[in-house]
Amino acid sequence: MSAFPIYLFIFIVFLNRYVFGLYLSLVKRNKFDEKIEGYEPTITVVVPLYNEGKSIYDTIVSLVKLEYPKEKLEITVVDDCSTDDSYEWAMKAAREFDNVRVLRNPYNMGKRKGINHAVRESKSEIIVSVDSDVIVYPSALRELVARFVAPDIAAVGGRVHVSNPNDNWLSKLQTIKYYFGQEHLKNLERSLKSVMCLSGCLTAYRRTVLIQLEPILEDRNILGVPIKYGEDRFLTRQIVKAGYRTCMTMDAMCFTKAPTTLRGYFNQQLRWKRSNIVDFALGIGHAWKLHPLLCIQYLSMFMLLLVYPFVIIQHVLEGEFLDLTMFHLAVIAAFGMLYYFAPSTRRLPPWLRVHPIAFLPMAVLMPVAYVLLTPLGLFTLDTSSWETRGHVAGAPPAAAAAAAAPAHAPALPLPPGGPAS
Repeated sequence: MSAFPIYLFIFIVFLNRYVFGLYLSLVKRNKFDEKIEGYEPTITVVVPLYNEGKSIYDTIVSLVKLEYPKEKLEITVVDDCSTDDSYEWAMKAAREFDNVRVLRNPYNMGKRKGINHAVRESKSEIIVSVDSDVIVYPSALRELVARFVAPDIAAVGGRVHVSNPNDNWLSKLQTIKYYFGQEHLKNLERSLKSVMCLSGCLTAYRRTVLIQLEPILEDRNILGVPIKYGEDRFLTRQIVKAGYRTCMTMDAMCFTKAPTTLRGYFNQQLRWKRSNIVDFALGIGHAWKLHPLLCIQYLSMFMLLLVYPFVIIQHVLEGEFLDLTMFHLAVIAAFGMLYYFAPSTRRLPPWLRVHPIAFLPMAVLMPVAYVLLTPLGLFTLDTSSWETRGHVAGAPPAAAAAAAAPAHAPALPLPPGGPAS
């Protein structure tokens, strides 16, 4: 079997994500990241919670201190029947701050239904989703709402930084991976205002749109099994499918902790593989309604996801895996140098930057992830585990197993204005 088709897919994806994306960002320079001044809608920051322990208290305190009028800001924490002391820590924050509210689901429902619960209870114009282990930069809310420049813009996502870039080789690798995922890979989608996946770490939504889509969001399942992974991608796709525009800005920043073990990393990648497979497959029916460049990118990436594992296996069987690895190594090395010399990287404080050599292990991790996780993801699409970090879901709270709470990222200073896009 010739490997030509797969390399053609790679070339098409490369053209769309890097060449065409860069070209459109330059052509639309003045409209690439439009913003308005003085817009101050009421905001409810929704934090879905499950087994975060004391760190949820630190998250709430950081949200209360965000640079936004206090009378227009509400913090709503939705506890999904945590089995540790998370609820007590959230209630402590609610007693200390007037604009903090804590809701508790009647049973372990999953992230999306928890957020829907908070949306129904809220009266704010804008809902901002923030993961429970995330620290938000003080000016992030103002930067997010400033991007709602038109009524048909339904969601605006922010920039996610890795808060522990120098913990070990794996966190360094992910720091560069996050950089490309946001600085370059979404340029085509950003320029066309159809970003196909906005992170739950930090995204603002029009409440009216979430209410409109609630029936769809509440009934997500595969063969009758409720699905609780990949909620962020699913929600974004539904927003785009409904005819709304979605944006992303690099000026609204937050910090999340990257996995530092191979087990944690591959668990994360498996969740993302499942999400990609499900939403790419279910989105084919309306992909043709997207901008032609987005449609080509959508279909080529889906084909790449499914076909590339077979190409890797073929190289292994034919004794050519080393050649494929060297090809990966050359590409990864080139990306590492691009990261190292990029002006946006140079503007980051030293502790947020890593050496480009840290990206080289991706030459092995990438093919391994494709070969192992793509078929595993296909055969476990009906899992009902919680959205993030391996949390275990169960119908009644007593049946839910306790999960280890990750260490919390401290509030992290950045240069004024943050990194430029």
